[in-house]
Amino acid sequence: MKLTSKGRYAVTAMLDIALHSQRGEIEMPITLAEISDRQQISLSYLEQLFAKLRRYGLVKSVRGPGGGYLLGMPIDKIAIGMIIAAVNENITATKCKGKGNCQGGITCLTHSLWEQLSEEIEDFLNGITIADLVNKQNQRSALKKHLDQQPFQVVSRT
Repeated sequence: MKLTSKGRYAVTAMLDIALHSQRGEIEMPITLAEISDRQQISLSYLEQLFAKLRRYGLVKSVRGPGGGYLLGMPIDKIAIGMIIAAVNENITATKCKGKGNCQGGITCLTHSLWEQLSEEIEDFLNGITIADLVNKQNQRSALKKHLDQQPFQVVSRT
């Protein structure tokens, strides 16, 4: 089982839109070029990912000047597992990809263990939303801002 760049980049790009599309009360579309610049992801790769994300309704495109992408549903409704599934990422821990034909067409001794792990991973990813990641990022930003404003003092012990 390996989460490839396809899944990681799709989640990163969706989080980027969530963090940068809200400007006050106004929702502004985000271009793939902006995401590419901020996240260091190839523009052509993003185009491929967003075609899949759009088909699943996770993003919607806005055409014309000032166009780009917006999230297709509220951030608390977009689970990370949905994003990974939309880009056809396989997170199955079994060698046979869940088919049960692990060893020459028969189920291996540890198949149920790896199948259960796959279910746990799926549940975990489906239990986290873009809203959760936005909240964590906002907390980190607030903490960093707070720490940056605090003067650093060296206390000597004499």
